[in-house]
Amino acid sequence: MTRSKTVPGLDWEAGMFEAPTAPDSLKEAGLSHGLVCDMLLKSLYLRGNMLGRDLAQFLCLPFKVIRDPLKFLKDQKSIEIAGGDLVGEVSYQYALTDLGRQRAHDAMRACSYVGPAPVPIEDYVEQCYRQAVTGIGCTPETLRASFPHLVLRDELFNSIGPAIISGKSVFIYGPPGNGKTAIARSIGDFMNNAGGSIYIPYAFIAEGSIITVYDASLHHLDDDHGLDWHEDADASVRRLLSGGNLDARWVKIRRPVIVTGGELTLDMLDLRYNSDANFYQAPIHFKANGGVFLIDDFGRQLVSPKELLNRWILPLEDRHDFLTVANGKKFQVPFEQLIIFSTNLDPRDLVDDAFLRRIRHKVQVFAPQRDVYEKIFSNYARKLGMNPCPEAVDYLYKRYYDAGRNPRASDCRDLLEIVQSICRYRRQPVHLTRELMAEAAATFIAEF
Repeated sequence: MTRSKTVPGLDWEAGMFEAPTAPDSLKEAGLSHGLVCDMLLKSLYLRGNMLGRDLAQFLCLPFKVIRDPLKFLKDQKSIEIAGGDLVGEVSYQYALTDLGRQRAHDAMRACSYVGPAPVPIEDYVEQCYRQAVTGIGCTPETLRASFPHLVLRDELFNSIGPAIISGKSVFIYGPPGNGKTAIARSIGDFMNNAGGSIYIPYAFIAEGSIITVYDASLHHLDDDHGLDWHEDADASVRRLLSGGNLDARWVKIRRPVIVTGGELTLDMLDLRYNSDANFYQAPIHFKANGGVFLIDDFGRQLVSPKELLNRWILPLEDRHDFLTVANGKKFQVPFEQLIIFSTNLDPRDLVDDAFLRRIRHKVQVFAPQRDVYEKIFSNYARKLGMNPCPEAVDYLYKRYYDAGRNPRASDCRDLLEIVQSICRYRRQPVHLTRELMAEAAATFIAEF
């Protein structure tokens, strides 16, 4: 990494790793003098006069890192001291001059990104490999905690744990309505809650371009994610002047779980370039690094399965991908995520042997046998506050399942919720009888 220092962490086997520490200089930050000057000018341009400590906090850099760029801009007559406590530079109030306003305007036209300073791509790559999904600790006991709502046979459940530990790709397939998506999401819940936290940057810089990574709609902050924005001024000054703190350009999040379905297109797997702002947003699968990327309903996307698989065949094998900026230059990035394909279509109609070979784990989900069906039915009835009614299940098997309809785990939820709606419509207490189940099934199960 550009920085040689890190916040000491626990051992990797415990799911912990070293966190980035705040840089002591521009060199350690991996940033050019010109870039930091432009970011200071743009910050003052958009936010007006700012104290030195507020500029440092806004850019997520220690004041010692921006001290020389501020002095340079002052010597160049681009900024001036407009007031503040004159006992120290960190408490000076900085303002743009007319020349500085023009320079800031030019900098905004070149790239309008304003916010936490980016980290170098090299720093991001190294941190990403440190906190890779490969090797996450997982035992039957810890995994069970993320599957309390699912009734699974032991052989199915026990095939999931090794897939998580390997950190490789998983293909979940089987008939519709039997919990494939629920299983995939539960794997995501395990990674999110039990897989430990990771650090991602707000943005990084590669090939002279800024690419934003942190997405508040997809990434969930860890409870202990870094800066206390409500700290008092004295505490802020001490933190900004001291060393050894966490690099505030990085955000501590729970391992991400990103789900996409039929809306997925090839364009979503490329950098998103804003031609007006002149910076990029990382693609959706890139934001899943360190966590889970679930492709639900695989085979029903707008783009063909073959095109999607061709896009991913090398990343799945080599554990890295390539992104391309507007000038055509490519740079390598990690592909460090547990990628899950979930489908109710026949895998032989979707993929060839070359691709299946690269999918390390194949998990087939079957229609539930009766004992499993009864447990699912009973659990959901209890959840809705209904009385036990074995006669309702007997009716379903005699009328439908024994006659050829394949039972689905989702039938339990759908049918019981219809019974609940019937009771509420009739202003009756929510309860379950054989007759109510027959009425619900008649409206739910189409017979053509």
